[in-house]
Amino acid sequence: MPVGLELLCEDESFMNGDPTTAVDLMDQWFLSVGGWSTDGALRQILFAVIALLVFLLTAPRGRRGLAWSPFMLLLVCPFSLATSMLLSETLDKPQVPRFVMHFFALASVLQSLLLIALVACWERVIPAIPKIFLDVLRLLMILTALLVVLWEAGADAGELFAGSAVLTAVLGFALKDTLGNVFAGLAIHAEHPFELGDWIQYDTQPAHIGKVVEINWRATRVITLDEACVIIPNGQLAQASIRNFTKPQPWSRRSLFVITPYTISPQHVQQIILQAIRGSFGVLEHPAPSVVTNNFVERGVEYWVRLFTNEFGARDKVDGMARDRIWYALSRHGIEIPVATQAIRLSQHSESLETTVPAEIEQRIACLKMGGLFDALPAFQLRQLAEKNATRVYGADESIIRQGEAAASMFVVVDGQVQVTASQENTAPVLVKILHAGDFFGEMSLLTGSARVATVTALVESRILEISKQSFQAILHGQPDLVEALGLSLQSRLTEHAKAMAGAKQVVADPPDLLQKIRDLFVT
Repeated sequence: MPVGLELLCEDESFMNGDPTTAVDLMDQWFLSVGGWSTDGALRQILFAVIALLVFLLTAPRGRRGLAWSPFMLLLVCPFSLATSMLLSETLDKPQVPRFVMHFFALASVLQSLLLIALVACWERVIPAIPKIFLDVLRLLMILTALLVVLWEAGADAGELFAGSAVLTAVLGFALKDTLGNVFAGLAIHAEHPFELGDWIQYDTQPAHIGKVVEINWRATRVITLDEACVIIPNGQLAQASIRNFTKPQPWSRRSLFVITPYTISPQHVQQIILQAIRGSFGVLEHPAPSVVTNNFVERGVEYWVRLFTNEFGARDKVDGMARDRIWYALSRHGIEIPVATQAIRLSQHSESLETTVPAEIEQRIACLKMGGLFDALPAFQLRQLAEKNATRVYGADESIIRQGEAAASMFVVVDGQVQVTASQENTAPVLVKILHAGDFFGEMSLLTGSARVATVTALVESRILEISKQSFQAILHGQPDLVEALGLSLQSRLTEHAKAMAGAKQVVADPPDLLQKIRDLFVT
């Protein structure tokens, strides 16, 4: 049994439980064994406990777990007392336990004060400090406590700093990879290329995409879509090109590719696809999805479907459900997705520009009757015009004719909607009229041979019947009275055009001149 304990046991006042004498004897025992008084030790431990309690009471919710480090340092302090009791007869320097306890108590106090300043106070007005910064600062507090204790123990300052420099060089050489990861982690937190919860691609392989769940002093941990945990050294991330799918906006774009037959018009397919994916899982309304014609391949027309989602973690589900909706929508419209096949087509040349079905011819005849321009024509001549000319399909925002162009044909709207605009002397175009099924345009150039006086653009996908000069000339040779009706129609169009351009209320051109131009071009 240590000598100090034997003296305490032999003392009758200590054994009888006299508190005053017992405290004095305990203090004498610590002083004789360890060379230090319990008053100083208790004050250090008490101050460390108070600092730790202040942090626990003032720390924000969810941040009290940071107190584990100063608590563990404080928990080690009593071990120095046990060391003094058990090894008092063998210790060459009995004051060593005092310095050991002083070190742990001081380190606990410094870390508690650091947490009070940076977490309990500073984080109430700024965002939470990254864990890696707190870890580095807490390590600095431990080193500071060690230097203070060594200085109190009588270590020479010059030797201390010289030794620490040598030790730093040795450790730096031995731990260069680890230190590189530490500084890379600090750079990541300073530059914020990604944060917790972001989805990143950490190398060039598309499969290496994951959600950031932890950034510590050595590495960054991500969880992939396969629910695999990947730990990436911070030094490797610092040198890699990182794609962040969650920044600068929380949404990201997804790309789908769909192929349809060449026989289906692009804008019709685009409208079907956009309507199909609206409201699908994860597809955002803003930014709005879009569809563009991407390529012409052997199977058909390839469309690029671009949609935005903030469900990047479920992007496979987003893509899959959007594809399902597209398939069902195309199927409802009778559009089959073509397979890889080779088709051989045999065609025979004929004088007809295209082979038309009777229903198409009847629709053309109905449109020719609606406009009023061909009221004087008998039924067989209307059918002749419908059969000898072709229907063209124009997409939305596509120009059918342009102002100033030389041409010799006119057009009748079969279905759809077009707008007529005109400009003068490089001024902004003025809207003249909106045309619908049965309306006609371009007759001025056909009947007089002049350049186009307006630009006509399709507002939606439109089918337009183009009437050539040759087919119309055959009609006028058999129906000379039609010239008068055409002249009056042209006069009305010119007046309407002039009012739209300049607000004119009088007839712009002289009807006899128009009639004469028509006779000169077609009758003579």
